[in-house]
Amino acid sequence: SSLMSTVLTDIPLAFLTGVHGDSFTILQSPEFVSFQKGDWPVSGEKIPDLVALTMGFSVQEDLTWPGLQAGPLFQRPRANVLVVVRGTDALALPQSVASYPLENPVPFTLDSVAETVHSLFAEDTPVVLQLAPSEERLYMLGKANAVFEDLPVTLQQIRARLSQDGSVLASLPLNSLSRNAEADLLFLSEVQVLHDITALLQRHRHLAKDHSPDLYSLELSGLEELSKLYGKDSPQYHDASAILASVLQKFGEDVYSLYGNSAVVEVVTVKSFQAPLTRKSRSILESKQISNPGSPYNLAYKYNFQYAVVFNIVLWLMIALALAVIAVAYNLWNMDPGYDSIIYRMTNQKIRVD
Repeated sequence: SSLMSTVLTDIPLAFLTGVHGDSFTILQSPEFVSFQKGDWPVSGEKIPDLVALTMGFSVQEDLTWPGLQAGPLFQRPRANVLVVVRGTDALALPQSVASYPLENPVPFTLDSVAETVHSLFAEDTPVVLQLAPSEERLYMLGKANAVFEDLPVTLQQIRARLSQDGSVLASLPLNSLSRNAEADLLFLSEVQVLHDITALLQRHRHLAKDHSPDLYSLELSGLEELSKLYGKDSPQYHDASAILASVLQKFGEDVYSLYGNSAVVEVVTVKSFQAPLTRKSRSILESKQISNPGSPYNLAYKYNFQYAVVFNIVLWLMIALALAVIAVAYNLWNMDPGYDSIIYRMTNQKIRVD
């Protein structure tokens, strides 16, 4: 079924159980990832650590936040999907697992989580997809290069996709939104990208059956552009908010189902970030290791989270072997050949002669 199959009705947002203000909302979560309902605020800079913990990875600093409880040691979700929606302070989501207020909404990325996934599951080639359509920013790693190679990236490609068969324009109630306005097309392009991602995942269902976890990070700014152009009290903004809420709900349900009810889907709604985000540009279809051994600038290798584990194994193994050598040498030095060795048994003068 299409992502846009849900019929939207003109219901005021206040009547829906939703997210108000800067928020961190859990749309879908498996039973073994336990989120507790409450009003505990979470800082924007801690979102990557929360994503890492939900995927069963360790973090550098302990996170003292009661919203997420420790889960089973040998169970981890097959995927984590984080959607950042910019430019809204009242996104109504019909159903969610839990929602928490977001404080200190600074820009963040999931680069550290992506590096952890790549370093731990390099041989399994997990899917890592980070996408921001409005900025034409795309980063793919592992199997994502093959699965999402046909995903439209630039705004020109996405707008061309809107005029093709299977476009969301055929199933969305646009109401006050226009097919000719630039801001409206940007918003509709982001909705089209969500639809295409689920369509590609449905064609490659084998991705959800491997042993490596997948990571998706999407940033949507269409609502922000609509609010700047029309204002937050405009019918265009309200219609777009209703469409996006319905689309995100359906998107979360589809991804959760495709991964066998073993995926975490989060939505971050932020009116505006407190500081501009500066990112290092990367290749569109990067597939090499994140660290660059052949760098001409003599750069150090990036820190590997397994370093501490390997270091401790080597250290204590060396200590154990050294102690064993000392113990053997000491016993050999103080050994009485007549009593302790059958080879030199005849050196004992008290031996009975038959």
